Amino acid sequence: MDNAVPDGRLADNITHFARALRRAGLPLGPGRVIEAAQAMAGIGFSNRQDFHDALHALFVQRPEERAVFDQVFRLFWRDPRFHEQMMSLLLPQIRGLHDDRRPDPAETRAAGALLGDEMRGVPQTDAPPDQIEIDASATASAEERLRHLDFEQMSLAELAEAKAMLATLRLPVKPLVSRRMQAGAQSARIDARKTLRGALRTGGEVLRLAHKTPRERRPNLVLICDISGSMSQYSRMALQFLHAVANDQTQGWGRVHGFTFGTRLTNITRALAKRDVDAALAMAGAQAQDWSGGTRIAGALRSFNRDWSRRVLGQGAVVVLITDGLDHDRSGQSDADDLAREMQRLHLSARHLIWLNPLLRWQGFAPKAAGIRAMLPHVDAFRSAHSIASLADLGRAIADRHDHGERARLLAMLD
Repeated sequence: MDNAVPDGRLADNITHFARALRRAGLPLGPGRVIEAAQAMAGIGFSNRQDFHDALHALFVQRPEERAVFDQVFRLFWRDPRFHEQMMSLLLPQIRGLHDDRRPDPAETRAAGALLGDEMRGVPQTDAPPDQIEIDASATASAEERLRHLDFEQMSLAELAEAKAMLATLRLPVKPLVSRRMQAGAQSARIDARKTLRGALRTGGEVLRLAHKTPRERRPNLVLICDISGSMSQYSRMALQFLHAVANDQTQGWGRVHGFTFGTRLTNITRALAKRDVDAALAMAGAQAQDWSGGTRIAGALRSFNRDWSRRVLGQGAVVVLITDGLDHDRSGQSDADDLAREMQRLHLSARHLIWLNPLLRWQGFAPKAAGIRAMLPHVDAFRSAHSIASLADLGRAIADRHDHGERARLLAMLD
């Protein structure tokens, strides 16, 4: 196996490899790097797979870290000319090993971690080979481009900037008018009962009219988020946004509840209550053991409707469901019927049900999957959730009950 560092020393190679993983987002400290070097020197290895498995066991702690580890390992240890391979991933217009396909998001982040500072100045757009790149700072700002960039195609630096932008987004909601009444001096509605009680103190003579006005209440916000493998990156950014909303009491929400599901439903509301976003998401990741796994939408919604709907869907709650609708536990028409039944129950329990689906980023999207066809009739709005701009538009869907997004157009396709 070729070494990525010219001097060929295994300990140095492992150190450089660990640095690349750390730049790619894996939380590796010096202690674990030393342990890895000592372990490799002590036990040795006979083939590439043994070496991969040993380092994987030492460096990977969470399921979502596996894809990045595999890509960094492949690029770092496969070929001493890995620099050219990484440049071919970051610049698809340069003829190379990977110019016949679009780079995988994990590959792009792995290449960025290995190149380090050399990534600065690398264009992030997939321009045709004969297109001349010019300075477009006068026509479109980098911030505006980042607002519409797909989360899956962001580099590590862009993800950090996107998280900072999500922390500043607002999702305000107007209070709901209750049928309960409260005293209101400026109201034109007379409170007859209170007026008569006051007249008893003056011998039955009415000296002052009491007025009343409807009481306002703050609605709850409930987010049910798909954390399966196909939704992993979108879910992280959505939870980042939800954390900002949950910790800003000025936006008008009563309580903000968060749930994740892959193969099972997990309540992460307590985790989102932490003020520090990194600590909150780390706690949520520890609670949700099925991150980046399969998807069982019908089972997760059944658990929510049975165990949580009566607790969290009071006070006119708004429910935001984030999933691509691709159920990995399909067993035929009966499973689609179960999913439709649970969606209908959720729709009837919520005041407003909004479905965010990242697949809507594709212009030719059509409701062909059985899960999507079963769920679509039972939502109030159907919108995308693949970028900062799409999440920012969520506030418009909540404020305007007549904003149904793409629901009507896609329902016409079902007919």
